[in-house]
Amino acid sequence: MKRDGNKIRAWMVERRISVSDVARKAGIARSMVSETIHARRNNRKALRALIEIGCPVKLLALPADLQDKHAA
Repeated sequence: MKRDGNKIRAWMVERRISVSDVARKAGIARSMVSETIHARRNNRKALRALIEIGCPVKLLALPADLQDKHAA
């Protein structure tokens, strides 16, 4: 399954979670979070922060090294 940034963003908007919130939690730039959400990058810090705030793992299409730790 490919990561669908629009679905992730919709989930975030429903919960009033901003890209800046995720970036602060992950300790990285907003642009890195945005690029990860839209599958242009696979930043592990951004993905972990999204998981920690409750984003459904099935939306994230996690890379193999994170899948075992966060099985859906």
